[in-house]
Amino acid sequence: MSSGKEGARLRSRVGAPSPRNPRAIRWKSDQDVPVTHVLHGLATNPSLPPELIDLLITIADTDLSSELAARTDLTPAQLTTLAARGDEIAVPLAYEGRLTADDIDPAAQPYAALALLDERAGHQEWAPLLATHPTTRVREKLAACPDLPPDVVRTLAADPDIQVVAELALWTTPDTAARLARHPHAEVRRSAAANESTPPAVLEMLITGEGVPPAQRCLVCDREETPFVHESSCQRPECDLPSGAACDGSHQSTVHEIQRMALLNLATPIDAAVRFADHPSMLLRSALAIRPDLPPSVGVRLAKDPIPGVRADLAENPAIDDTLIRTLAADRGHDVQRRLAHNPNVPLDVLADLARATRIGSTLLPRIAAASADETARLAISPDPAVRMLLAQRRDLPTTIRDALAADPDAKVAKSVAPHPGLSDAHLRAMVARHGVQVVARVAANPDASPALLEELTRHQPPVRKVFREVARHPHAPAPALLVCLTDERARPLAAAHPNLPPNVIAELLTDNDDRMAEAAASNPSLAPTVMSVASLRFVL
Repeated sequence: MSSGKEGARLRSRVGAPSPRNPRAIRWKSDQDVPVTHVLHGLATNPSLPPELIDLLITIADTDLSSELAARTDLTPAQLTTLAARGDEIAVPLAYEGRLTADDIDPAAQPYAALALLDERAGHQEWAPLLATHPTTRVREKLAACPDLPPDVVRTLAADPDIQVVAELALWTTPDTAARLARHPHAEVRRSAAANESTPPAVLEMLITGEGVPPAQRCLVCDREETPFVHESSCQRPECDLPSGAACDGSHQSTVHEIQRMALLNLATPIDAAVRFADHPSMLLRSALAIRPDLPPSVGVRLAKDPIPGVRADLAENPAIDDTLIRTLAADRGHDVQRRLAHNPNVPLDVLADLARATRIGSTLLPRIAAASADETARLAISPDPAVRMLLAQRRDLPTTIRDALAADPDAKVAKSVAPHPGLSDAHLRAMVARHGVQVVARVAANPDASPALLEELTRHQPPVRKVFREVARHPHAPAPALLVCLTDERARPLAAAHPNLPPNVIAELLTDNDDRMAEAAASNPSLAPTVMSVASLRFVL
């Protein structure tokens, strides 16, 4: 549950139920404020009976309506009832395809109508109505919708709010983007530079400034007397200019953004983009360094860039060749070697050196994921445990290699392979016996770990706190293990929501002093229907 929702909900404490009679849930005094977190848990419970869904819908506030709307078992009538509560509920339903155009009145719920238009599921006659809507945000969101009629595009292109025009420039068709690229406002040109539909010749004009008249305005000089530089320490609450926004009459910060957007736009001709290899701006050089069409000669120049961040961006670019990869492998600049390890084309011998030289972390690298059967077999017998650990991150290893890595004498290798599907309990227990606390949490995360093994892991000595969280979310976790997990503060909510928890314990947790526990218990699909009814009716009677 988000802190915002928690803060908005009223709190109180309730007494414990009798474990022998789930109907005998005893609440505190009627003067207490209702414990609404229980209702929120029930709203997400997949076993909630249909009649209780109807009941919750009748009493739901906005937060509860949103959670009910996320259910997949609602009838069309229930969906339309919830959607009518507000756009914050109707918009997600529209994007998910659970509402149709006939369910929405664009005058009453413009944002839901916009969601349907964005999904090409709305009525086209809505667009002219929304194009003149008094709320700027509505017109701005309309400008991002596809397949707008020409008259609506013309209306939006002439909108008095420049943000609406800029949004149109970001998503519109090539012809309109080409026109808006010459707009007198620099913010509109910035959006046109980012639009992949903008014609390449127009993008070249935007990035070079050649062939297009200078912009007349920008967001900075719209709001401030020039010359002006926006300081990062600005304390004005109404100010939304980014740090470093500046204008001396040349709109320099927005022009810089136009160039950066164009460099990131793969429709911009590379011949125009390479002019920025030696530009003073590190951001522009970095934008060039990640382009997949980067010429080798420009890559060589960028590999000598004085800023490690530029070289790190270059290192991860699949476009760089083997020679440049090997050059960057010796680069000790911040993050260069780690980013190079994530390059899908890095040779395995270079990757082995990188595994020893830098901390890559517990992640499956693209080159390891793409290794052939022969390469996988060679990696598995590497004398370097750092290399075997990289391979152990794969979850599709042949049985013989998987089992060999599970028996690896290095704990880091065993820890990496421990969650691999298909490992037997015997392998997992041997791993724990060999490496102890270093691997128990990852063993508990194995999808094929048996209930008996999971229970054993919760009683491991010395205890490992993360084991309780892994077991509490494991589908095979048995009731005795879950009861142990309830003793760990961070694992308790996970265990409370687990369907293998005994029903009488779930019912008791509905009145736990911790709101998270009560909500998790209420969401548990094994909660008895009679208890659900008692808990629901408590708030409407």
